[in-house]
Amino acid sequence: MTSIEIIDGSWKAMQARAMPIRMQVFVREQQVPIDLEQDDQDATAHHWVAQVGAECVGTVRLTMDGHLGRLAVLAQWRRQGIGAQLTECVVTHALAHGQHDLDLNAQTHAIPFYEALGFVVDGPEFMEAGMPHRHMRLRRASDVG
Repeated sequence: MTSIEIIDGSWKAMQARAMPIRMQVFVREQQVPIDLEQDDQDATAHHWVAQVGAECVGTVRLTMDGHLGRLAVLAQWRRQGIGAQLTECVVTHALAHGQHDLDLNAQTHAIPFYEALGFVVDGPEFMEAGMPHRHMRLRRASDVG
């Protein structure tokens, strides 16, 4: 089994590792305009990168207001649990720092992935960067009924 290391830090510390992954997945594969992919949230967000050896293979960020975003895993590394590990790191970090209201905008094809990690759909479908999305939030114990 491949050993995956997840490192985290500020944008200044993580940009050189995270940006090539985001460019490949969002800009090249999904054709997201670069001006939509890059925003002012990176500077204040907390970032994670998954590495296999020296290769950076996945990334995600958490904004100061509890929004999980920019989750991306390189194509050859998908369906190996890397996205789930990254998401679990974000949730653990957020909860440890008092952020209990986590949300995200999921591409509709990714909804089952996030549901398996404890997120629930919380809004109608909308278009973002030319792709259908749904708002999701982390299900809390108080949501169970």
